Amino acid sequence: MRVPVSWLTEHLELGPDVTPEQFADAFVRLGIEVEDVQRVGRVTGPLVIGRVAAVEELTEFKKPIRYCRVDVGGDVDGVAADAGVPGGDSEEADGVPDAQVGAGDGIAVTRPPTNGIICGATNFTEGDLVVVALPGAVLPGDFTITARETYGRVSEGMICSARELGIGEDHSGILVLPSGTADPGDDARTVLDLDDTVLELTATPDLGHALSVRGLARELASAFDVPFVDPAQGDLPGAEGEAWPVRIDDLDGCRRFVLRRVTGLDAGAPTPWWIQRRLLLAGMRPISLAVDVTNYVMLELGHPLHAFDTGAIKGDLVVRRAERGETLTTLDDVERELDPDDVVIADDSGVISLAGTMGGAGTEIRTDSTDVLLEAAHWDPSSISRTARRHKLFSEAAKRFERYTDPELCAAAVESAARLLRRYGDGGIRPGRTDVGAVEPARSITMPINLPDRVAGVHFDRGATVRRLTQVGCKVSLGTGDDGTALVTAVPPSWRGDLAQPADLVEEVLRLEGYDHIPSVLPSAPAGRGLTSAQRRRRAVSRTLAESGYVEVLPFPFVAPSIWDELGLSADDVRRNALSVLNPLESERHQLATSLLPGLLDILHRNLSRGFRDVALYHVGQVVLAHEGQTAAPDPSVAVRPDATELAELEAAVPDQPVHVAVVLTGRRRRPGWWGAGEDAGWADAVQAARDVADAA
Repeated sequence: MRVPVSWLTEHLELGPDVTPEQFADAFVRLGIEVEDVQRVGRVTGPLVIGRVAAVEELTEFKKPIRYCRVDVGGDVDGVAADAGVPGGDSEEADGVPDAQVGAGDGIAVTRPPTNGIICGATNFTEGDLVVVALPGAVLPGDFTITARETYGRVSEGMICSARELGIGEDHSGILVLPSGTADPGDDARTVLDLDDTVLELTATPDLGHALSVRGLARELASAFDVPFVDPAQGDLPGAEGEAWPVRIDDLDGCRRFVLRRVTGLDAGAPTPWWIQRRLLLAGMRPISLAVDVTNYVMLELGHPLHAFDTGAIKGDLVVRRAERGETLTTLDDVERELDPDDVVIADDSGVISLAGTMGGAGTEIRTDSTDVLLEAAHWDPSSISRTARRHKLFSEAAKRFERYTDPELCAAAVESAARLLRRYGDGGIRPGRTDVGAVEPARSITMPINLPDRVAGVHFDRGATVRRLTQVGCKVSLGTGDDGTALVTAVPPSWRGDLAQPADLVEEVLRLEGYDHIPSVLPSAPAGRGLTSAQRRRRAVSRTLAESGYVEVLPFPFVAPSIWDELGLSADDVRRNALSVLNPLESERHQLATSLLPGLLDILHRNLSRGFRDVALYHVGQVVLAHEGQTAAPDPSVAVRPDATELAELEAAVPDQPVHVAVVLTGRRRRPGWWGAGEDAGWADAVQAARDVADAA
């Protein structure tokens, strides 16, 4: 996640002396990886706000080229706007009258009231406010702007995109500012607030709250021991009825569903620059007011929202699983065939949204939309994760929902978005809020208060456990066990669904206290007894095949059921009796391999596709063979040691896993050279490999 430092400091009571590098160091100590620290605003020279006065389409070229007259406010830093432009009166052919300006000593200098600039973008029109780098400016990447002749015109600067200014990755068009943001000639650095730093972070999958400014600022508050201002805390009005009728048919997939309605909205109103700026710095492209507001709230609070065009909804909303054969055209204009495992939002016309992943095109907010229904829900993380992978639709919303979102945040999130739409889109918030479903409160966790000390082998300061758990957001109480042991009981906050057992609390204490405070002590190695006979045999076989010219590879241990048909195995072949895993890494390959050949052939095919024709591979590894009476493994409690019966059930559920060895060859077994002609690989080489393995074993 990309996040500007200025956005983080808005929620922290920090002094101005804290540097971005200190922020980065703090995140690393907290276990959040810092990919990059990027300084914004590395622009020198004249960078101003300009207003497009006229646009001339140059149609004689193959690609769209426009010659623009841009009002840049006259002189900049004492230099005439056309300074350095060759040809004193070359602009008269443009049809723009020149202005006579006194230049001292009675000499009259000709200067046009606007700058002529060549531009290839088409996403702006006359009257728009743009950012102009004048001759002498140096953009990020040491790109120097000069006045030069191109496409038969003299270009006196450059109209900039967000990426050219270093404030985002969007290069699809020119950065157009909302009307009234500034006046022509204003310093663009001040208007755009370019003095900032962006941190690019990668949080561990269990820290879902770290995909938001709210969560990251809370982490920094713990690191710096400073107060944290929660942006989700605010005045939340009463429900006053419902915004729209909703029914939840699948409480496993959706535990809470909240709606808020905004009417009279001007959906075509421009998004204010301060929101656009934060979206750009976060790596998102501003699209429209409604979309930008929902994205802004998602980035700040960590809870994704969706906006429906209320006029396109037919009847009550229903949250359910998709029915077989149903389809949905999503916002990316792709028609998707839904799976019965997908959680969807539907109305009387059918499915209108793929829950927690992407909305439907039929209810999309358009520029003429005036009635908007804002939705925030708490979705089952596992369901969203499966849907995203099934449809290969890894949206920003799905990325957060699959990591767990705060169920208590739904109402606050829609309220925040509704107020922004009311403020900048002249909308009115209708009385009433739909809030159906409920999420069970987090269960309390009890552990010995000195458990973090025992796990880390470090004696922390008195009160460290209680203080750190309180900073995490837990409600903490102290007690005493039956044996007199001091205990601490913590109720995890609503945004930390990953805290479920004492080990999780221990990890939080150690993480906030600092992993660098835990000493690293290597245990002494006991005297060994040498390799076992099985280990010696395996090494001998592997060494023999390597000496025979084979290369060892490590194939993927899972296979698709269709591979057995491709290999031509008979219907009663025992190798078809493969076990499936419940949580496969790839949904298509969910069976444990009963043979080493599929994996080896897959690697062989990959090498051939990359131009390697002479390949000899081998692998020594386990296969998984189900035995008669194979049962599913039980799931015993981790609180106590399994009893004899549970251990026996676990042993019975373990399939046979013998070690096999396999080789594959293709192309030439021996290459031609001064030693003689080459030799193609054949069946005799496979037989010889088996003999070599037997001899070595």
